[in-house]
Amino acid sequence: MHRSGFVNIIGNPNVGKSTLMNALVGEKLSIVTAKAQTTRHRIMGIVNGDNWQIVYSDTPGILKPHYKLQESMMDFVDVAIGDADIILYVTDVVEKKDKNISYIEKLNQLECPVIVVLNKIDLSTQEKVVEMMSRWKELLPKAEIIPVSATEKFNLEKLFDTILSHLPVSPPWYDKETFTDKSMRFFASEIIREKILLNYSQEIPYCTEVVIEEFKEGKERYDISAVINVMRNSQKGIIIGNKGAALKRTGTQARIDMEDFFEKKVFLQLFVKVEPDWREDRRKLRNFGYIND
Repeated sequence: MHRSGFVNIIGNPNVGKSTLMNALVGEKLSIVTAKAQTTRHRIMGIVNGDNWQIVYSDTPGILKPHYKLQESMMDFVDVAIGDADIILYVTDVVEKKDKNISYIEKLNQLECPVIVVLNKIDLSTQEKVVEMMSRWKELLPKAEIIPVSATEKFNLEKLFDTILSHLPVSPPWYDKETFTDKSMRFFASEIIREKILLNYSQEIPYCTEVVIEEFKEGKERYDISAVINVMRNSQKGIIIGNKGAALKRTGTQARIDMEDFFEKKVFLQLFVKVEPDWREDRRKLRNFGYIND
């Protein structure tokens, strides 16, 4: 008997969804930073056993949209709730339990199993964790509450066993050799975007979108050319930095991570382009992969 299903990870920003996803999959598929809105797409990571397959999905953090890009991000969350076999609702030890309460109400109406993953328990006390588990049980009476530390990989085995017990009987959805639904180009762009999130402050990371213009695999290396799209000329200057120093630093960091991820040498070229108001332009958002219609 083979079990297979979609285990979709949702929750508010900065609760550790991407860290949890990477820990469960065993690959760094989702970028992780301390800043909100790190994840913009729905990213699948596929884990296989002899008689089971789990298709995990990381999703953007739940927020109230202020522009069309964020509306598209919330569309990814809504679709993930709708097609899940199991929902992992990730929270942490400092989050207020009534944050984005409308999504809690949605979860209470679902027929599929919901597991509340109380993350970052390494930052709290046992007494506080037990108290928070009780509170979440009041909010989501049908859900199972599992405390974990994704960064320390604590109690993930129990979480995995619980997921496995709820997986529906089904043939695998994907070939057993597949580990994600995303392309190599996508991961190249995400690695660059992670370095932008780490190296630049204020609004800069939220106004940029990375597009891979060229991705060629040779015998000895990948040749990758990427464009960092920004919204204003002043942002372009900040991304490039004095005598190109900031852009060079970002490119070097990205290249090192790409070589580790792709297990091959990488020649990376970065360019910066101004695309005014791309976050509000449906055509540009479609070209960037945020809208499918």
